[in-house]
Amino acid sequence: MAASAGTTPGLTTPAAMTPAATTPESERDVDFQEHEKILSPDFLSVAQITEMLAEDVDGVQRKLEKFLNFKNLQTCLKEAILLDYYVSGFLWAREMDFSVIQYSKFMTLLDMLLHNLKTLHMSLEDSIKWLGEVMAEIRPSHSQKNEEWNIFDVKQANAIIDYLKVSLFQHYKLYEFLFYSTREEIVIGTEQVIEIVKPSGCLFPDPLEEGISFDIYSAFIEPPPTLDTEMKGLDQEPGPEASQPEDDTSDTDPLVGFTIEDIKSVLDQVTDDILIGIQTEINEKLQIQEEAFNARIEKLKKA
Repeated sequence: MAASAGTTPGLTTPAAMTPAATTPESERDVDFQEHEKILSPDFLSVAQITEMLAEDVDGVQRKLEKFLNFKNLQTCLKEAILLDYYVSGFLWAREMDFSVIQYSKFMTLLDMLLHNLKTLHMSLEDSIKWLGEVMAEIRPSHSQKNEEWNIFDVKQANAIIDYLKVSLFQHYKLYEFLFYSTREEIVIGTEQVIEIVKPSGCLFPDPLEEGISFDIYSAFIEPPPTLDTEMKGLDQEPGPEASQPEDDTSDTDPLVGFTIEDIKSVLDQVTDDILIGIQTEINEKLQIQEEAFNARIEKLKKA
């Protein structure tokens, strides 16, 4: 029993003095978990990335449109810009020949930069500083002992920073405007009433006034009230006393009471008056022409 009592403290003391977190294996697990939290959760799953790798440019766009649940690309400018942002990033990563895990972390990086801009309202300086801290964690360094933590090498990390500089940071104000500024929808249109032709089965056509506006009809076509009263007065039948003189004047001959000689004398007098007037006018014109010719002849004689 003494031996057993002596061994028990010997076994329990190291366990009490050396906690589990201080062992090399436990330190390695903690560091691995910290690195796993970087750029997590993934923006796209491994299965989604694998599907897009088998597609062309149009196929990648259709897949991302489906994964992001964008349904109003034709009318929503915001969705169209975001889709172009992600598609361009994925195609650039394809040119860099990334692995699947590198695709996943790079697309997550693109999404988190927009998340910081949209939700946290990060300024351009803060976003650049945040990117520097993230890239320092996911690129290899001398202190890292596990190569699985080295998601990107130094060349790839520098290429990612250069790409983000020309794709996002140079247009940072535009992306801020996209997320922060509200745009009003301006709808400009006019209403027009179009009258269609009635079917052939209609017995009677519409009157003319239904084919034009009421203002034009009432101003130019519809007779004024004064004209209506005048038309009513004309429509009334004349009395027997008013109609009798008209009948008498229409039946009498205006030449009654004149003889043929009287008519000849009147015609001769009218003809003489007309001829005298014409002759006088001709004589005056001839006299004017004669004076003009005489004046020319005198000028020629003097010359």
